[in-house]
Amino acid sequence: MISIPHFPVDEREVEFSAIRAQGAGGQNVNKVSSAVHLRYDIAASSLPDDIKARLLALSDSRITQGGVLVLKAQQHRTQEMNRADALARLQEVVDSVAVPPKARRATKPTYGSQQRRLEGKSQRSSIKSLRGKVQD
Repeated sequence: MISIPHFPVDEREVEFSAIRAQGAGGQNVNKVSSAVHLRYDIAASSLPDDIKARLLALSDSRITQGGVLVLKAQQHRTQEMNRADALARLQEVVDSVAVPPKARRATKPTYGSQQRRLEGKSQRSSIKSLRGKVQD
C-alpha cells in the first residue's frame, strides 16, 4: 500500500551525483556509474519549520553537521531506478517526522499497583533475610 506523502519533497531542492556502485556486478560495476548520491539541504528546503527542526533533531548518521541529508542508492542496475529509490527513501525520512509526537502525560500509579509492588518488595526482603548466618 502506497501512502500519500504529507509534505512532498521538491525534486528541484535535491542534488544528485552519479558514482560507481560497490559490490558484485562483474565488469558493469567497473564501467558504469549507476549508483546515486542524494544530497538534501534540510535548512534550505521548502519544508515547514517544525518538520525541519524534527529532521535536524534526528540522531541519524546520514545527516551531516551542516544539516545535509546524504543518501546512497545502489540497489538497482540503472541510474534512473537508483535515483527513484533515493527519492523514495528521502520521502520516507520526511514522512517519519511529518506527524508530531504525542505529548506524554504523567499519571499516578494505582493503589493496587502500589500494593503489589510493596508486597513483592517485602517477599524479596524475607527471602534475602533467610540467606544470612543461622543464629541459635
